[in-house]
Amino acid sequence: MKIGVVSDTHGLLRPEVAPALKGVERILHLGDVGRHSVLEGLEKIAPVTAVRGNVDREGKCSRLPETEVALIEDAAHGERYLYMLHDLKTLHLDPAAGKFAAVLFGHTHVLNFYRKAGVLYFNPGSCGPRRFELPVTVGLLTLDAAGELQAEIVPLRVG
Repeated sequence: MKIGVVSDTHGLLRPEVAPALKGVERILHLGDVGRHSVLEGLEKIAPVTAVRGNVDREGKCSRLPETEVALIEDAAHGERYLYMLHDLKTLHLDPAAGKFAAVLFGHTHVLNFYRKAGVLYFNPGSCGPRRFELPVTVGLLTLDAAGELQAEIVPLRVG
């Protein structure tokens, strides 16, 4: 199983995103979509679940939920719940107590992943307009042989 994780597109769906997400079963967008057409473009790759970010104030994107729970199922290892939100500072629950396998977030445009209390925290960075000198990236989630979620950052070669 492979899941694509993107954030902070800010209305720009780069052509480099589709090849980077080739073969994913679904895509999770962590907010600051910018334009609904971005979600429509991602839907051509795989089914999309998205949350609203701070720039998603108008149109269809303004109606996205602030948070979402995504379920992934693996025949060998059972179910995993992923908690999605845009800004980690707005997290108002204990993910470990809630039995979440991961907390997925964006907002900072800074790619990052770490584990805390058995929970994977994952920010895939941004694949929208370049901000400062930060790289343009997407993320991938996979389950390893032991059933543990693994995060990977995929840098995009953009001009």
